[in-house]
Amino acid sequence: MRCRLSRFPLTKAVPLAISRGTTAAVEHLLLELEHEGITGRGETGGFDTGHRAYRTDDLAAELEAVLPALESAIPEPFQALAPLLDTLSPPARCAVDLALHDWWGQRLGQPLWRLWGLDGGAIVPTSVTLGLGSEAAVLERLERWWQQLPASRIKLKLGSPEGLDHDRALVRAVAQALERRHQSHGVAGELQVDANGGWSLEQARAMLGWLDAQGVALVEQPLAPLEDPEADCAAFAALELDCPIALVADESCWNLADLVRLAPYVDGVNIKLLKSGGLAEALLMARAAGRLGLGVMLGCYSDSALLNGAAAQLLPLVRWPDLDSHLNLVDDPFGGPALEGDRLRPGTAPGLGVLDARF
Repeated sequence: MRCRLSRFPLTKAVPLAISRGTTAAVEHLLLELEHEGITGRGETGGFDTGHRAYRTDDLAAELEAVLPALESAIPEPFQALAPLLDTLSPPARCAVDLALHDWWGQRLGQPLWRLWGLDGGAIVPTSVTLGLGSEAAVLERLERWWQQLPASRIKLKLGSPEGLDHDRALVRAVAQALERRHQSHGVAGELQVDANGGWSLEQARAMLGWLDAQGVALVEQPLAPLEDPEADCAAFAALELDCPIALVADESCWNLADLVRLAPYVDGVNIKLLKSGGLAEALLMARAAGRLGLGVMLGCYSDSALLNGAAAQLLPLVRWPDLDSHLNLVDDPFGGPALEGDRLRPGTAPGLGVLDARF
């Protein structure tokens, strides 16, 4: 294979604030693998979950170190490359995994979702995200989303450093805005909240029943993720019986092993390709979640349409899509996935289905 690693900037139209800080722009990596006239593309970039962090520069160094081995290999069978992929961190592995899947789909002339036998019509609306801020700023961001698409699912970030009173004020303000839109447009909205690990156990217990009374559909990662798997499970177990709404693990769930250990204590998991290491693990996780009775959320970081287009291949298996990062970029070099109302559609082009690269 011929390999090329390059960098590209991604700038948010509206910076996103969560409990751990604010992001306005990032730099991501594009990995291109070319073999027999077909080029597969993969994306990765740094991120921080509070208990684990990856820098883009470190990921670049990690990928550059394996480029000679990739250049001496061929892109199929995937199984032959497993020993090499297993040496990589999840976000570095993601770039290679996506490029290989993109090449494979193009070689066979089909998008991945068709090769996996998924139903491209079984897609539900994606959520759009409201970051932390003042009530006025959050409502302004909501209106801006509604000018862009008829968003019926709203994810509100909580875990404010200003405390629970501010979190409650944001929930009330957004819930009221959704009700007003329901009255004026006849479209019922769904409100989800994501604390990004920003609450203590006592704060989470104080919020769960109140959120249910406000009509909130789910709460994502109320407690900080813990490196010790047993302690992390115990934290979710401490909330399980007190949670009247769907409880979803994000930062605590990276791979299939995490999904299995958390399954007794949560109602769903948030799969992100940078955490899972790409589509191979993510597909296993999504199918296993279905067998275990868990809902799947499909999320993103500050990702372009290439990474979200790759994730969109899994949409038929997803209960709570959350692939909105590319919709908030001013310099996305990729086009897709298609947006129909507030539903994202996996691409119909071969491979990842992402078109219009503008490099």
